[in-house]
Amino acid sequence: MNLVADENLDRTVIERLREAGHVVWAIVEMAPGISDDDVLSLANREEATLITEDKDFGELAFRRRLIHRGVLLVRLVGLPAMTKASVILEAIAAHESELTGAFAVVSPGQLRIRREEF
Repeated sequence: MNLVADENLDRTVIERLREAGHVVWAIVEMAPGISDDDVLSLANREEATLITEDKDFGELAFRRRLIHRGVLLVRLVGLPAMTKASVILEAIAAHESELTGAFAVVSPGQLRIRREEF
């Protein structure tokens, strides 16, 4: 799966995603500090799902109705990076086709997937 990792995502998670065979563009490596609009534009340009811990992307996707390839919001606060990586990898493996074009939230023991027509 093609992914853009927002700069707030742990490097350990990015490394584990790459080890699992995912193509990951990491904002922390490419352009730290760019705007959320630019992050979403990069994800669209690369036809990648954005993975982030920033709730502001919900507003961009739904309130401002910006088109996106998919957003995976990570709500795993307080968990070790390796545990976060495992939860995220399991969610992607089980629901990859459903994540494309959706706004999804992964939290301990739960994955919520929401679709909205643009």
